[in-house]
Order: sequence, then C-alpha cells, then structure tokens
Amino acid sequence: MTTGTGARRTSGRPRAEVRLLAPTGHLGFTPLEKDSFLAGLERDPDFVVADSGSCDIGPYPLGADQPASPPAWQYHDLELLLVETRRRGIPLIIGSASDTGTRRGVDLYARMVAGIADRHGLPPFRLACIYSDVPLERLRRLLDAGVPIRGLDGRPPLRPADLDRTSRAVAVMGAEPIVTALDAGADVVICGRASDAAIFAAPALWCGMPAATAYYAGKVLECASFCAEPFMAKESVLGILRPGEVVVEPMHPAQRCTPASLAGHALYERATPFFEHVPAGVLDMRGCVYQALDQRRTRVTGFQFRPAASYAVKVEGAGPVGERFLALAGLRDPELVRRVDEAVAWARRKVAERYGTAGYELYYHVYGRNAVMGEMEPEPRPGHEVGLVVEVVCPDPDRGREICTMAARQLFYARMEGRTGTAGRAALMTDEVLRARPAYRWTLNHVVPLDDPLSWFPMTLRWVGAMRPAGVPVGAGAGRTGPGTGVTGHPRVGEAAWHAPA
Repeated sequence: MTTGTGARRTSGRPRAEVRLLAPTGHLGFTPLEKDSFLAGLERDPDFVVADSGSCDIGPYPLGADQPASPPAWQYHDLELLLVETRRRGIPLIIGSASDTGTRRGVDLYARMVAGIADRHGLPPFRLACIYSDVPLERLRRLLDAGVPIRGLDGRPPLRPADLDRTSRAVAVMGAEPIVTALDAGADVVICGRASDAAIFAAPALWCGMPAATAYYAGKVLECASFCAEPFMAKESVLGILRPGEVVVEPMHPAQRCTPASLAGHALYERATPFFEHVPAGVLDMRGCVYQALDQRRTRVTGFQFRPAASYAVKVEGAGPVGERFLALAGLRDPELVRRVDEAVAWARRKVAERYGTAGYELYYHVYGRNAVMGEMEPEPRPGHEVGLVVEVVCPDPDRGREICTMAARQLFYARMEGRTGTAGRAALMTDEVLRARPAYRWTLNHVVPLDDPLSWFPMTLRWVGAMRPAGVPVGAGAGRTGPGTGVTGHPRVGEAAWHAPA
C-alpha cells in the first residue's frame, strides 16, 4: 500500500526555489488574457500549469462526454500556452482536459497540440497523455470483491444500482502520475481528470519541495487570478515556492495578492477553508500565516500536510435522466407577484390532472425571489417583477414538451381567490417551449482505495513537433510506451513505470 505523498520521483532535480505560473483557472472556458501571461513568462517560471475541467459545470459534459466550452476557445488557450512555453523550453501541464478529463478530452488536446506544433514549426518535444476513464465493470468487480467504496457528501456507499444509472466515470488523479510523466522526460503533459491542487503540486514534488508547500501552492494557484483583488478572471498569477513558504504575486498590474484575498480564496468552492483533500492525504491550512511583503505580494507559511493512512482516489460518474425543456414567463402584476406560489400551485395541479405526477420532473425557478439560492435564500422577498423559468425533464420528449407547455400556459390562466380582472396576468416571453440538451445527474461521488497510485491512470508518451529526430515519425510512441515505440532512444524514457489500460 502506498502512503505518504505517493510521489515516486526518480529524475527530478531538487531545487531550493520553484516558480509556477498559473495562466487561467479553467483553460478554454473563456479565452485567457494574453498580456499578463506574457508578463509572467518574463519572470522565468519553471513550469506553466493550467486546469481545464471541473465538476462545477454539472453532470452533462461527463455523462454525454461533450465539452462544456467551444473547442475554438480551448484551441486559442492551448496555442498561446504551447507556443510560448516551447519557445522558452518551459514544461507545460494541463489538467482535466476539455472540461471532463475523459479520453475524448485528452485525445482532443493531444491532436490540438500536435497540430499547433506543426503549424508553428515548433522544435520536437515529448508529449505525455495520462488517461483517467474508469470502466464501470472495474467498479462492479470491486463491489463483488467486497472492497468498501465510500460515498462523499452524504452519499451512501457505492451500490450496483448506482452503476446501472451511470453512463461514464472518471477517477480524479493525484500528483503521482504527473510526477511519473515528468520522470519520463515529458515536456508537455495532458491529463485526464485530475485534482486541481495536484497538477500544481506534481512539478513542485518532482523538484523536491515538501508536500505541504507543494499542495498549498496548488490550492492557492488553481484558479489563477481568482486569488487576487480586485476581481479579474483569466489573468496570470505567479507562485514562488521555497520549502515551507509560498509567495504569490499577480501578473496583471492592477491586481494585488493580499492576505485577505489569499485567505478568502481558501473558501472558493469549498465547504471549509481549512482542509484540502487529495489522494495522498490532506492539506491542513488552519495554521496558515499570511504576511504582506508589499502592496502586491503575500507570503504564506504555516500549512501542514498529513499523509493518508491509505491511498484513495475520488471517482465521479454521471448518467442520463431524460430530455429537458424550458419555458420563460414574467409576472408584473403586484398581486400575482406577491402570490406567485398560488399561481405555481395552480399550474402544477392542472399538469397533474392531465399527466399524473409520475414519469417526469417539473420545476419552477422564480428569479427575482430565490431562484439562485432556493430554500437557503435569507431574504426571499420578490422584486416588483419576477421571471419564472419552467423546467421539465422527461424520458419521453413528446410528453416532456407537452408538459412544459401546459406548465407555462397555466401560469397565464391561474385562478386565484379575489381576482377580478378578466385578462391573463403572466407574460410569456415566447410561447415557444425550448428544448435544451438532455438532463444528466451525478451518480458517483465516491472514494476508491488504490494499492498503486498509477494503476488506474495509463500513460502514453510520444514525440511531436515539426522537426523530429531522424527516423521518428509523427505520433511515434503513441499507445503504450517502452521498447520499440520510437522513443526509447531518449535517455529518460524507460525510467518511468508505464501502465497499459486495465
């Protein structure tokens, strides 16, 4: 059983200082800002690291295996990062490729990288691809063998029924597969689904940084300029790591990394600002000390890392629910706005009279009152007008469209005690019901123990670039690497532990 950080560094060069440049918090989600990235490159970073995926985008992209962002935007960001880092000889690491981190995303980015290299005539470099797809049958076998697979965030332990509802699953890799890729001599690493913190921690661990320093850097840099103030997205941030300390500095001249902005970022997308769990253990930030070095830089110390008793990775999965339809309506009548729940109840009742209550899901989202926070909204008082999004999810698309139409139009016809007017009081933005992309739900959010941090993350290594070594064709080495793949002549190749897809 692997414990500790799990990193198996064999060829990394120990360094007293490591510089990590984070150019974007989600590559391709919207195009990144070029100027601060170029400014960051002037600071001689040792690595450029960018995440490109998240579960924040909902279960549809993973379940349907589709990108959440236009490929043209992803290409834009990849082209800028690849061309500028290759020209300077800086290793580039991309996590959770193309939003989902599935094989589709990794292969898409690999093709983009190869195309960009040819287009710009980049010198040859080694591209590593690390995959994280999890066959559902593998999880079934673990269940059959009695392996405990714990649920997260209140979910029960994994059951066969959860797998029956799942169309696709990925495991969230830690730092170890990326360290292995660097050991193998990779210049560019495209990762499947990966821990945000781990993609930054990996190069730091490879350079001999303590785990606490490496993972804290990953935590604070994962969203790039979101850790700085004032708020600006898609700007670059530089982290300077020394054992026991991380100094963070924004590359946009109008931003500042202050003790408040860095401490506040620890809450971003987290229920607690004190702990960050990764496969190898947990980062403890309760003792963090934030010291402003000047108006723009802050030094952080005091973080700790506790290795896990056993290594475990999170598994994410999603499955289809049905087709989704949307209708839009507005209410301006003061009485109807005040009594919107009565109007919604009327419409629900009419839908149930015709279609029953089973076999579909019907939601009314009341914007202007509590659509964003729902029951958690502390001030659920409607404004002078409210907008309703009527949402229906149903396996039968024809039935779903009918139900959504009924659910929206009955707002117009709602009968309410005391009403004296003769006209309808709901304004439908359009009488058209809009068909959205299919609805999916998260089916897996569980933790699986692994004996080997690399065993679920197969890797390939190949040469790409316009000027390849003699005798090495385009894409040589694709697939399982090792003897006979065309990359064995490189002195580093062969030092890594290669893993074929299980």
